[in-house]
This record gives sequence, structure tokens and C-alpha cells, in this order.
Amino acid sequence: MATPVKIIVGDVLVEAEFFDTVCAKEVVDVLPVETRPHVWGDEFYFEIPVTCPLDETATSRLTVGDIGYWPPGSALALFFGPTPLSRGPEPVPASEVNLIGRIKSDPAALRRAKGAARIRIESAARCKEEIVSSCT
Repeated sequence: MATPVKIIVGDVLVEAEFFDTVCAKEVVDVLPVETRPHVWGDEFYFEIPVTCPLDETATSRLTVGDIGYWPPGSALALFFGPTPLSRGPEPVPASEVNLIGRIKSDPAALRRAKGAARIRIESAARCKEEIVSSCT
């Protein structure tokens, strides 16, 4: 079952989900994550405390809105448009990534957040659980 998450970059909020894979579950287990993002074209990437090898989802063929885990940098990558390696509108990573999730709302909204000092990813499911438990 996919895990819903919220991604906040500056004043931009997008909804996303992490898939039901081993690598994606390891990422979900370290949430929330808050750090300074790096920008590479229309990609945010940042190191997270997760170490996973390439797996059966590994690919360099992505679409706008994909979320990948990049093993060489222990990094999460959010693809919201073309990268410097792109030859068209689709993002191309620096090297293969594990495909671990997908941005559900408009990924192009992240363009407005370029230059933001912080990015935060948190589990939307945990937020709902905390709200319910605080009401009982």
C-alpha cells in the first residue's frame, strides 16, 4: 500500500506518495526529513539517512512527478521538469535511481520554490494518526 506524504518547499506544498517497495519503506521510516535542497534543472535532491542499492525499480527513464532514490549520493530526488541531461520535457537523472514514489498534485508547482532554503517531507498518514489520537 502506498504511503501518502506532504512535501513542503518554501511556501509550496505538494502531495505525493511513496510506493510499497523496500527502498521506499526505508525512506518512509526516517520521515520527517527537513534539510536544504540542491537544485539541478527542475530537480530537487538532498541527502537522507538511508542506504539502499539499486533495485528492481532502477531506471533512468522518468516522467515529470517521479520521486527517486539515488544510491551514489544517498539522496532523494524530486523530478518536476527537465534536468541538464534532458533532450525534451522529461527529466533525466545523473544516473539510475530507484523509483520510489510519485508527486500526486501538480509537480510544476515546485518551480516556484527554487531558491528555497528548506525542504520538508513528512508522512501524511502519521499526521492524520496524530490528529485522531489527540482528539480521543
